[in-house]
Amino acid sequence: MRPKVILVDIIPPETTPEESLARLNELESLLVTYGGFVIIRKIQKRQLPDYQTYIGKGKVQEILDEAIEEKANFVIINNILKPQQLYNLERVFEKNEIQVWDRIDLILKIFAKHATTKEAKLQIELASLRHLGPRIFKMGMELTRQGGGGSGGSGARRGQGETNIEIMKRHIAKREQKICSDLKKIEKNHESQRNNRSNKGFKTAAIVGYTNAGKSSLLRTLTKKQVRVKDELFATLDSRIGKLYLPDIQSNCLVSDTIGFIRDLPPELIHAFHSTLAETISADLLLHVIDINDFEIYVKIETVNEVLKEIRCNNKKIIYVFNKIDLLDQEKIEEAKVAFKKLDPVFVSAEEKINLDELKSKIAQSL
Repeated sequence: MRPKVILVDIIPPETTPEESLARLNELESLLVTYGGFVIIRKIQKRQLPDYQTYIGKGKVQEILDEAIEEKANFVIINNILKPQQLYNLERVFEKNEIQVWDRIDLILKIFAKHATTKEAKLQIELASLRHLGPRIFKMGMELTRQGGGGSGGSGARRGQGETNIEIMKRHIAKREQKICSDLKKIEKNHESQRNNRSNKGFKTAAIVGYTNAGKSSLLRTLTKKQVRVKDELFATLDSRIGKLYLPDIQSNCLVSDTIGFIRDLPPELIHAFHSTLAETISADLLLHVIDINDFEIYVKIETVNEVLKEIRCNNKKIIYVFNKIDLLDQEKIEEAKVAFKKLDPVFVSAEEKINLDELKSKIAQSL
């Protein structure tokens, strides 16, 4: 049975209704990808998050009452919570068997759902450990405080709490070390393959973009590579590589596609996917794919640019590929050409194979 979920978003007072709606719509898309369905959407405007619960004591009680009445299974907060905030929320809701996740919890669950290779599974486990680690330590500290109250045997309980923290720290550190070691071996093999391609004179182009912009569709259309194409967020986690023939220079180049980007991802999660992003980091050219129909097109372009900066790829050659033009009329396309003229873009439809020759020529000129 699909879980019933209450979505909660905390936004600054100056957020426009359109921006607010877009944020919650994206969270709902993430939830649908995971397999749940929304029963209530809640938005709270506040300048600063509540230190203890992020959403404030009154709002917590309001959401709890509704969750009980509607028999919700989850409450998902569309923000990144501190361990103390999430721990305090969990203590309130767990009495009614309601789980509380933040935005990163949900994204990690989707990553785990879509992981197929050993590399992707290791990267997700590493990201999960780095996200959950501080939360586990906070639980250990709570054990310590509980053991420290009162008299008679309190020292023994406190010592046990402290031991639990050290055990958890050592276990997480040891597991992280093992995962990083395994990922380095996999990355070394990928690096050897990249060096081999480079020695043979192959130029490379990496497809990047916000999740669900049509990157996999473009890879499949350009290279005839049989890849999974699905209209959901984070359908792709692993790197896939196909060969593209460029008539203008009568030569082939290799085109790779990898994980889509999304807003508000903390740097430690990006770093966990370093080996997957290595194809992007080492590429001669980037193809930044953008959904031309997206209401938040400017925000998402900037999000991708920020991630590229984070992985030190912002100075590479970039071709901006505005995808899905088959869904726009000609007047809207002309308006977009004027609006984004400075980016020197190419307007295509990967699904309908529109303007792909123009894109191939631009790739050939850029390599």
